[in-house]
Amino acid sequence: MNATPDRYFAEPRLAELYDSFSWHRRDFDFYLPLLMSAERVLDVGCGTGELLHLAREAGHGGQLCGLDPAEAMLEQARRRSDVEWFRGDLSTVDWSGAFDLVVMTGHAFQVLVGDDELRDALRAIHRALAAGGRFAFETRNPLARAWEHWTPEHASEVVFRGSLVRMETRVETPVTGERVSFTHTFSSPDWDGAETSRSTLRFLNVESLTALLTESGFVIEEQFGDWERQPLSEASPEIITIARRG
Repeated sequence: MNATPDRYFAEPRLAELYDSFSWHRRDFDFYLPLLMSAERVLDVGCGTGELLHLAREAGHGGQLCGLDPAEAMLEQARRRSDVEWFRGDLSTVDWSGAFDLVVMTGHAFQVLVGDDELRDALRAIHRALAAGGRFAFETRNPLARAWEHWTPEHASEVVFRGSLVRMETRVETPVTGERVSFTHTFSSPDWDGAETSRSTLRFLNVESLTALLTESGFVIEEQFGDWERQPLSEASPEIITIARRG
């Protein structure tokens, strides 16, 4: 699984592992230029803050803010003190016209599984954006059926501080709708036992996503099917969206 949502790594030991499992972030190559062209940026679900760290290292001189509910992730993020870090989610903050760009990376948008949760989040993002501000995010294209590869045979392994750590993913039940529930199991020969996390993601199709964005006051500017900015098609692995506050 590419760019695993941060909440699976909320435990302190796993938070330290996050960047090791996510070292090949092709999405950062897409998002970083957007950050560099915006004066005030909010990263929702920022995790360890790596994208905001990269923006500062690339010379971003404006306001950079990261928002994440996991304290363990923010402890890693706070390695840089020249970024503002906030613990919580979109239901716990109330920014008004504060940002020129809001991003959600790592498929974090898919963690919003309920209709009300999605609408509330989109309204909060719309409210946080200044006039003409943009919201950039991605969600996996359900037609690509990525979950079919979430099996132990496709496990990931990294060496972290001299120990081999393995991450296995299993889909819990047959997928019949938009929601996919699964478990991640992390294990190492050097650990006393494995750690397991469970989550559910929502796979919205293009039509449903467009309707939600429009209803929330956004105008879609661009959509792409992969990180190389190829046109969106039925076979595309991603639905990458840049939407403007209307």
